[in-house]
Amino acid sequence: MDIRENVSLKTYNTFGVDARARYFVEVHSTEELQEVVRQWPGERPFILGGGSNLLLTGEINRLVIRNCITGMAITGKSDDKAWVSAGGGENWHRFVLWCLEQGLGGIENLSLIPGTAGAAPIQNIGAYGRELKEVFHRLEAVELSTGALHSFGREACRFGYRDSIFKRELKGLYGITRVTLELSTANHQIDTSYGAIRQTLEEQGISAPTIQDVSRAVIAIRSAKLPDPSVLGNSGSFFKNPEVSTSQLQRLKTQHPEIPHYPVNAHVAKIPAGWLIEQAGWKGQRVGDAGCYEKQALVLVNYGRASGRDIYELAERIQQSVEEKFGIRLEMEVNVI
Repeated sequence: MDIRENVSLKTYNTFGVDARARYFVEVHSTEELQEVVRQWPGERPFILGGGSNLLLTGEINRLVIRNCITGMAITGKSDDKAWVSAGGGENWHRFVLWCLEQGLGGIENLSLIPGTAGAAPIQNIGAYGRELKEVFHRLEAVELSTGALHSFGREACRFGYRDSIFKRELKGLYGITRVTLELSTANHQIDTSYGAIRQTLEEQGISAPTIQDVSRAVIAIRSAKLPDPSVLGNSGSFFKNPEVSTSQLQRLKTQHPEIPHYPVNAHVAKIPAGWLIEQAGWKGQRVGDAGCYEKQALVLVNYGRASGRDIYELAERIQQSVEEKFGIRLEMEVNVI
C-alpha cells in the first residue's frame, strides 16, 4: 500500500478547496480496496471519487481512499435489453458516451453530469426528467469495516429524490466498486419532456431525435448553464429542488403568481431552487471568493481562494434568505464534510 501523509486534496475536488488528508491512498481494483481496509489500523476510511459532489470544510484527519477502479463492459443481453457495468471510479460522462457508442439507451439525459459511476447511485443522480434509479440494476460495494464484498439491488438501495440508503443509514460505510445498469438496445424510450431539450432540438431542426441527439442537446444545455470546474471551481447544483404540498403551493401562488412549479403527483409539486435563489437576490453575488454563479443561481462557485467554510457560510445565508422570503428551507445536495 502506497499510503502518503499530509496530502492536499485541492486537485481532487471540483470546488478546488485546499483541504488536506492526514493519509491518502489510491486503489485500482476491488481487491486493492479490500486489502487496504483490512490492513488499515485506524478509524474507518473516507472514500473519495471524482470529488464533484463534495464540499470540504476542514481537514480530513483519517485515511482518504481515492477510488480509481475503472473499466466498462456489456455483461449480458436479451432481445431489447443489455446489462452494462462500470468500475466505481470510472468517469460517469465517459461511461454515458461509451454506452451511446454501443447503441444503448436510457442514460442519455444524464450526459455531462460530473463525477464517477460509483457516486451515481449514492446520489441517485438525475437530470432533465430522468433518474438513475430507472435504469439501475445492482452494485457491488466493499464494507469498509470488514473488507467484505456485498451486492445491492434496486430495492436495497432505497432510492429517493437525489437520495439513497448510502446517504442515510449506510453513509460512509461502503466503497462502491462496480455499478451495473439495464439499458435498452432498441425501441428506446426517448424523453424530451424537459422544455429546454425540446427547444434545443427544435432549434437544431430535429423532429425525430435519437438517443445521441438527446445527449448532444443535454451537453449543449449544461455547457451553456454550468461553469467548467477546471476553470471556475464548483460542484454543479448545490441545492435540491424543494418539494411542497399542493396546498402550500397555492398559498405561495397568491403572493408569487409567477412561481414556476412542476407536479410530482396529485399532492406534491416541485419548485426550481434556482428560481427561488434568484428571486431572493443572490444570483451573481459573491462574498469574498465564494459566489453564486451569474448564469445559474443554483450553482455556488469558488472564484479562487474560497475555503470550504466560506462556501458553506454563503450557502447558509442563501438558505436563510429563501426561507424568509418563501417559507421554504432549501436542502443542500452537496455532501458537506
